Amino acid sequence: MPLSKPYLDVPGTTIFDAEQSRKGYWLNQFCMSLMKADNRARFKADEQAYLNDWPMTEAQKAAVLARDLNECIRLGGNIYFLAKIGATDGLSFQQMAGSMTGMSETEYREMMLRGGRSVEGNRRIGEEGDAQAHRQPQGAEKKRGG
Repeated sequence: MPLSKPYLDVPGTTIFDAEQSRKGYWLNQFCMSLMKADNRARFKADEQAYLNDWPMTEAQKAAVLARDLNECIRLGGNIYFLAKIGATDGLSFQQMAGSMTGMSETEYREMMLRGGRSVEGNRRIGEEGDAQAHRQPQGAEKKRGG
């Protein structure tokens, strides 16, 4: 029986759970290999040849070559591992995040300084009132000290 995953209905969000971890295992291992200078040099010299040394899916390889980090995430990549690709390309994490949102680095930084994205449109799609069901009833707070 599959596990219940109520978090799957958050718009535009891929949760890195055990299933995603299994799906992206070799993609993430490839990313971790980029921590070594020799591997970064080999990758930059011939990206396709280096990727062919890894038992990743063709879709994962294509997403890496296109630097489509959103697709890499959908295919099991973890952003903390994928950051190694950006670092190999000389990009900051902020530059990478901006590219993933369709914003320039400056636009992304300014948006984050303003408090990030609005929660409107970014909540669970589940039933109306679902958010209410997860809130603690008023007056039900635990009292401290007795």
